[in-house]
Amino acid sequence: MATQTTTAYLSLGSNLGPRAWNLQRAVFRIAERAGSVTAASSVYQTPAWGFSGADFLNACVAVDTELPPDELLGVLLGIEKELGRTRSDAAGYQSRTMDLDIIYYGREVVDHPGLRIPHPKLHARAFVLRPLADIAPQFYHPELNKDSRNLLMACRDRGQLEKTPLRLFPNPAAAFAEIGFIAIEGNIGAGKTSLAKQMAADMEAKLILERFADNPFLPKFYEDRARYAFPLEMSFLADRYQQYIDDTAQLDLFRPFMVSDYDIYKSLIFAKITLEQDEFQLYRKLFDLMYSEVRKPRLYVYLYQQTDRLLEQIANRGREYERGIPAEYLQQIHRGYFDFMKNTPELNALVLDLAELDFVKRPEDYHTILDRMLEHALKPGLNF
Repeated sequence: MATQTTTAYLSLGSNLGPRAWNLQRAVFRIAERAGSVTAASSVYQTPAWGFSGADFLNACVAVDTELPPDELLGVLLGIEKELGRTRSDAAGYQSRTMDLDIIYYGREVVDHPGLRIPHPKLHARAFVLRPLADIAPQFYHPELNKDSRNLLMACRDRGQLEKTPLRLFPNPAAAFAEIGFIAIEGNIGAGKTSLAKQMAADMEAKLILERFADNPFLPKFYEDRARYAFPLEMSFLADRYQQYIDDTAQLDLFRPFMVSDYDIYKSLIFAKITLEQDEFQLYRKLFDLMYSEVRKPRLYVYLYQQTDRLLEQIANRGREYERGIPAEYLQQIHRGYFDFMKNTPELNALVLDLAELDFVKRPEDYHTILDRMLEHALKPGLNF
């Protein structure tokens, strides 16, 4: 027997901290814990209502949920707390990082201790009715028997509402789809392939993985670097170039975005470390020709791990030809990447220090990483 879902309408507001990002994180958490977010209103800036405080950003969302009203309220209170709200017993309204309210729960009327639905002050608050009218203009109040538009017209609240250009995404996959192409980079053993695979599986993205296991020069390079450096780097460049051309030429119609565990620029970073100066000059000419033709990621994420942890993870994955990699070589790679990011401001690069994060074993760390990626990528549009 299929579980019944109910469409609930929720109000969101924030006037402390990074208000826009607070709203967006709340929507992501609602989608993760309460149900599918099927609609999100525009975001409105409004004066504080009922007290003196900073302006609020307000919005409404629709969520199809299997949770009963009391459980849904519990989830929302948990999200408020996670986003920094501390509820007080003091009388009156206060500023808050996040305020989440259930406006409607289907057509149900609920009168429980601590929970009344429809929200008892809905009809008096223009900052709720205006965004609600964006997503449910013809939804009728089950007691007042007026739809959202008529309630808004009859509302006596004449506080100023300013529509902002902000856009709320219903879930992380939709936000990453707006970015389109994400490259996950890092040193050898940093976990870039694991993260790219996890994101692709979780959000049904197109996955682009570097082909390296079949490179015949790689084991030889680790045995005799001076002899095999140039053919190794040339073979990597040719393979990465061809793969990038093939895989990033266009988005898959059935995949919301692309995520890769490498960026082709890594070829130049590694080549600068491994090649002699005259070899590198020749290599650079060929690279520049190829690089001008490939698609560039709109978000470049560098996973940073301390060298000792990299060596431990390299040993754990058991590739025989990697066992002799010296720490100094890994440190050179770190410096190469940081020089590249420092000198390429248009890259939209984000460095994620994984010292305290284990996204494979701890789901909360995985979601923290997604949050940081999206906050960085969406930041220009969240400047409110």
